[in-house]
Amino acid sequence: MDVDDCIIVGAGPAGLTAAIYLARYHLDIRLFDCGTSRASWIPKSHNHAGFPDGINGNELLERMREQAAKYGALREPKRVTDLRRDGESFTVCCDREEYRARSVLLATGVVNNRPEGIEDQLHDEAVSRGLIRYCPICDGYEVTDKRVAVIGTGEHGTAEAQFIRAYTKDLTLVSPGGDHDLSEECSTVLGDAGIARVAGPCGGYAIENGQIAFDTAEGRLAFDSVYPALGSVVRSGLAVKCGAKVSEKDCIIVDDHLETSVPGLFAAGDVVLGLDQISHAMGQAGVAATTIRNHLSEKAPLRR
Repeated sequence: MDVDDCIIVGAGPAGLTAAIYLARYHLDIRLFDCGTSRASWIPKSHNHAGFPDGINGNELLERMREQAAKYGALREPKRVTDLRRDGESFTVCCDREEYRARSVLLATGVVNNRPEGIEDQLHDEAVSRGLIRYCPICDGYEVTDKRVAVIGTGEHGTAEAQFIRAYTKDLTLVSPGGDHDLSEECSTVLGDAGIARVAGPCGGYAIENGQIAFDTAEGRLAFDSVYPALGSVVRSGLAVKCGAKVSEKDCIIVDDHLETSVPGLFAAGDVVLGLDQISHAMGQAGVAATTIRNHLSEKAPLRR
């Protein structure tokens, strides 16, 4: 079986950046793409440097895929189902298919938890229209002075609402189910900020008159944008299978050069504890790719 220099798992901004770097280092790489990058959800990113008028997430990914392919990066539309370390190399499984690599970079990202009960088609349309948003760091500016809701409660919901309060004063924290679960400190913070609180449950989502509307314990409400603050699922399962350490929140633990506790296994992007930003993921990928190149060179000089 042929052994690749590096296999990259995940083809969002982190995985594609790493592919571009590694391919330009003249390394034999393979990139597995299961097609679920969160970047594909972005209607238009306005804080990604170099695009003053913004850029659609899918367009950005397509440009990066084209750039990686230009330098010979092999991208395959497959889902990786298992990963293990075998001696000095790794075995990567895609169902019954097996591949070998001297190093592996995990750029598997996270999955946002959606509001319960919302239909997929409605959710996707609402996201495309900016009626449902998941990242106030990315697009808080776009809801400036608009009517906004945060679906969540507790410390996480309070923190999200506090962040968005810097963009608008017309802000409501809606509990996803039943009464709010708020500490005295959270209640004080919300009160001081003038953030309204409404009990759930939430349901009956629909787009009405250009807004996202849903039922609450206090009747039907409509907003210009809604931010679900419901947490996310970190896709670190492959790292765990391979024996890598993860944090209490399941993020992959890496060193300053993005290497995990398993030598030769790297991680970059949202699956690593960090800012969950495209620019940050791309920066991590550049560091990881360069470290991979240097480690491989230490084992056998890279020469033309």
